[in-house]
Amino acid sequence: MPRPLDPIRSVKLKLAVLMTFAGGIGFVYFWIQIGWIPPRTTLAAMLIALVASQFLAHGITLPLRDMTAAARRMARGDYTARVRASSRDEVGQLADAFNRMAGDLAAADQQRRDLIANVSHELRTPITALNALLENLVDGVSEPDPGTLRTALHQTERLGRLVTDLLDISSIEAGAMPLDREELPLAPLFAEVVAEAGVMATALGRGIRFHTTAEPGTTVHADRARLHQVLLNLLDNAARHGPTGGEVRLRAHTAAGDTVIDVEDDGPGIPPHQRDTIFDRFTRGGRTDGGGTGLGLAIARWVIDLHRGTIAVTDPGSRIRIVLPATAPAAH
Repeated sequence: MPRPLDPIRSVKLKLAVLMTFAGGIGFVYFWIQIGWIPPRTTLAAMLIALVASQFLAHGITLPLRDMTAAARRMARGDYTARVRASSRDEVGQLADAFNRMAGDLAAADQQRRDLIANVSHELRTPITALNALLENLVDGVSEPDPGTLRTALHQTERLGRLVTDLLDISSIEAGAMPLDREELPLAPLFAEVVAEAGVMATALGRGIRFHTTAEPGTTVHADRARLHQVLLNLLDNAARHGPTGGEVRLRAHTAAGDTVIDVEDDGPGIPPHQRDTIFDRFTRGGRTDGGGTGLGLAIARWVIDLHRGTIAVTDPGSRIRIVLPATAPAAH
C-alpha cells in the first residue's frame, strides 16, 4: 500500500494535511453538485478544521512523545519510566505494550546484575580457599599431606561444577541444547542414577541409603542424558540435605497418560514460602553449605520445561515431583 505521508516527520502535521485534503475533496464534490461555495466560508471551514485537528492531535501524540523520552532513558540504563495509557485505541495498546516491555527489561537487567553478583560470590569462595591453602604450602606452614591435597581437590571440583553449571545455563538460554528424545524405560535408568548417586553419597560419609520403585513397564518420552542429569542432581540434593543415616526414595508411576517421578528424603523439607523460589538460580533453600553451586535446580527446571513437563515441590516439602509425557505425542 502507498504511504505518501511518510516523509512528514510530525503526526500533528500529518493530521493537518489529512484534514485539508479531505476537506478539499469535500468542497470539490459540493462545487460539482451544487455550485461554487463562497471563498470566505471555504477558508473559515478549513481553518476551523485545522485548529481542531491540532488541538485533538495533542492528546494523540503526547503518549508517543512520552514513549520517545522513556526509550531514550532506557537507552541510558534507566528502566523506571512508564507511559500513561488511558486511551483504548492503537496508541493506548502501544503504550500498554511499551510499559510491559519496560517492566520485562527492568526485570532482566536486575537478573543480570544478580547473576554477576552471585557468580562473583560463588567463584570467590573456592578461589580464596585455594589461595590460602597454596600460600600455606609455599610458606611451609602446611605440609602437602593427603588431607591438604584432598581439600585443594575439593575446591577445584567445586569450581569445575560451577563452570559446568554456568555453561549448561548458557546453552539452555541460547537454545543450543538439543533434545534427543526417545521412549525410555525408567527401571534401568533408575539403576544407573542410583549407582552414581551412591558413589557421591559415600564421599559425603553420611550413610545415606537409596531406594527405588518403578511400576513395571513405566516409560517416559525424554532425552536420556538430560533426564539422567536431572535425577542425579535431585538425588545428590536429597543426600546432602537429608538427615545422616536417612533414606532417599526414587519412585515412578503412570497417571493420566503421564509419567510421575518422585524424589523424596527424610529431611524436614522445604518451607511453603520457599517452594516457589527454590528453582531460581543460586537458591539453596536457606542453606549455604553442602558444596552445591545453587544452579542445579534451576537447570533441572529448564530441562523439564524443554520436555514440556513440570517440576515442583509437593507436600510434605521433602518431595520433588516431576511430570513428563510417557510417550511421544501423536503426529498431526
